[in-house]
Amino acid sequence: MQHQTRYQRRPTRQIHVGDVAIGGDAPVSVQSMTTTKTADVDGTLAQIYALAAAGCDIVRCTCNEIEAAEGLARIIPRSPVPIIADIHHQYRMALAALEAGVHGLRLNPGNIRRPEHIKAVAREAKDRGVPIRIGVNGGSLDPALYEAHGGVTPEAMVASALQELAYFAEVGFDDVKISVKASNVPLMIDAYRLLSETVDHPLHLGVTEAGPPPGGLIKATAGIATLLAEGIGDTIRYSLTADPVEEARAGRQLLEAMGLRERRGLDLIACPSCGRAEVDVIQVANDAQRAFEALDLPIQVAVMGCVVNGPGEAREADLGIAAGRRRGHLFVKGKVVKVVPEDEMVDALVEWAKLIADGGVEEAMRHADAGAAAEAEADRRALLDVQGADANRSEQRVEVIRNL
Repeated sequence: MQHQTRYQRRPTRQIHVGDVAIGGDAPVSVQSMTTTKTADVDGTLAQIYALAAAGCDIVRCTCNEIEAAEGLARIIPRSPVPIIADIHHQYRMALAALEAGVHGLRLNPGNIRRPEHIKAVAREAKDRGVPIRIGVNGGSLDPALYEAHGGVTPEAMVASALQELAYFAEVGFDDVKISVKASNVPLMIDAYRLLSETVDHPLHLGVTEAGPPPGGLIKATAGIATLLAEGIGDTIRYSLTADPVEEARAGRQLLEAMGLRERRGLDLIACPSCGRAEVDVIQVANDAQRAFEALDLPIQVAVMGCVVNGPGEAREADLGIAAGRRRGHLFVKGKVVKVVPEDEMVDALVEWAKLIADGGVEEAMRHADAGAAAEAEADRRALLDVQGADANRSEQRVEVIRNL
């Protein structure tokens, strides 16, 4: 009989990043961060979809310049998972990211230090119902705290978080999660232990700058797993010098290995149904989920609402379908292989999933229709002509961001 350990999670208040609950009785979630330039909308979205397919629940993107904020305004309507903006130094970038529609912010108390700036961001986040992570980092601790505590210590890192919480409290904002990351594993563990005894906010775990695998994987696992086994931690990120997809996979595998998340067979991802959606994405995704449940296939399937961006954004998925002009464009690894009537989309997904399961992707590709790609491109161009290039009205947000 297999022994299954149940870790006693420490009680925390619960917050929501988009539709992902963090803290309370919510499952421990997996996060990662894009490495693309956020201004590169298509490249960033492709990486976000790859991260989602690898098991990532939330994705963080840098917002370090006006072009990045504008990119976020265009990315968020098309992202399959909630997006957090990573802010350093420039508090106005936090305001711009909020205007872009982000689902969360990460602020580093070590490099945004003016109380009036911190409180201005907290007020705006409160008005919009957007949570903030206080992201304390041992490598960028406020010099005053460094001097007061004689270096980077657990006490100094927790004091940094509490100082930021006090600024938030002045404007009545408490929709917060906290991290106290360090590259030194024992320091990181002690800092989180102290923090967990001090506050009831949900905690984001990570060993910062862990380095490349395999050493980085070992360091991150040592710190994160130790704390999870003690019931500490509500969301995690592996910070590796590697493709971020490796971070997401490692995080997911750790949680599964510890029994904190269920093991997956089917991995179904779906777009959020933005202004380009040509079909009820939620209905199709639910129908596909039900159809695949009985098959128990270890496969990544994407359900996309439009053919303009769908196959490209979800090109890392094994298999997917995108809707347009009452037809579905079936794609394998981003390449359109068949165009089917809208009411046959789920059946086509199941058929091709079985082909891939039986013979692999390359064998399945032999069944591709010769004219499918050209037919799909014609549909794509026709929809662009009808809907225009900005069906999500992202450029309106961009104008507001520029005016900030």
